[in-house]
Amino acid sequence: MDIYKQLEDLTLSNQLSLEEIPNIDLYMDQVIQLFESKFSSSKRNDDEKVLTKTMINNYAKGKLLFPIKNKKYSKDHILLIAMIYQMKSALSISDVGKTLKGINHQVSEGDIQLEEFYGSYLRLMEKNIELFEEFISSQQNSVGEEINNKEVSEADYLQQVLLILSFTGMSNFFRKAAEKMVDNLVWKEENKDEA
Repeated sequence: MDIYKQLEDLTLSNQLSLEEIPNIDLYMDQVIQLFESKFSSSKRNDDEKVLTKTMINNYAKGKLLFPIKNKKYSKDHILLIAMIYQMKSALSISDVGKTLKGINHQVSEGDIQLEEFYGSYLRLMEKNIELFEEFISSQQNSVGEEINNKEVSEADYLQQVLLILSFTGMSNFFRKAAEKMVDNLVWKEENKDEA
């Protein structure tokens, strides 16, 4: 079994780069089109939607985005939507909102350069891909040792099931760690607002 052949289509490095985002404000349909063209290869099947009007409206209503002006989305809005897109598969929308609350406030107040912050995120993702590939190799070796040390039929199938169990277990560890961090997230301005 070669796990790398199965994982080739994951398009792990498929991130929305700063250069791909226009320096002009976009209407909602244009934002959806941008995300669809960038992330369509990441969809599990053709029925899956990358981004919809309803999703964007829910992000705005849930205050995951600072206010939109004249029905147009700035580059900073698009960067926030890109971060929401990445987090929403692991965290609840409520947790995503809590995570981004301080960022939204700082963008609105002009206290943060979101492009610079997003660039840091992209660099971390590049390093994460390397770590992921090392982890996959390590897990494949460990699973191979577990199954090859036993006389079993359907060894290839059992190896795949063990890898799936391992991957979902690690995914749960990371999700739980992220949720714990959200629960303990401290934003100084938030405390000032409550005082």
